[in-house]
Amino acid sequence: LWPWLLASSGLSALLQLVTLPFFPDSPSYLLIQKGNEEACRKAIRKLWGEGDHQAEIDDIMKEKAAMTSTKTLRVLEVIKERSLRWQLYILMAVITTLQLCGINAIYFYFFEVFHTAKFEEYLIPYVSLGVGLCECLSSILCSTLIDRFGRKVLLWGGYTLMCSVLVLLTMTLSLQNRFFWMHYFSVILIFLFVIFYGIGP
Repeated sequence: LWPWLLASSGLSALLQLVTLPFFPDSPSYLLIQKGNEEACRKAIRKLWGEGDHQAEIDDIMKEKAAMTSTKTLRVLEVIKERSLRWQLYILMAVITTLQLCGINAIYFYFFEVFHTAKFEEYLIPYVSLGVGLCECLSSILCSTLIDRFGRKVLLWGGYTLMCSVLVLLTMTLSLQNRFFWMHYFSVILIFLFVIFYGIGP
């Protein structure tokens, strides 16, 4: 079954490959990059139907004017630029915490946790599939929550809940030889960690 599950991801790629030639180019790409206003109007009509779309074209022209007046900076210039210093610090902090948040360790060890929890060998791949499904669903949920609460709240909340789950997971893994139910609690915590990861970072 697993080879078929892995091969199924190729179906979406094949669907994109077949349908992509029928999609119009981005109107902003056609106007800003190519400078072709007629092709831009044609793409807009194809996307949004017939009608007066001059307001959208004017917005793209304003964007083009803003881009031409903005200087493109090299990497070293971005690092040296004082006005961008805080944005750079925030970006580095987010990327670093994303790499060190523990999700890779969870994915590396959850097979062992499931095995210790006395799951049947044939069930473990399906449980791990459930973990991946949890991450997918929580990412979809995040896209609806981000407009309501904002990115900052989701980041703080996600990292706080993930830290709490990791503390509890460390305790349950340490005590799993004393209490038989700790194995199952560890499995629940792994699912919770993945959900909070999908909602937060």
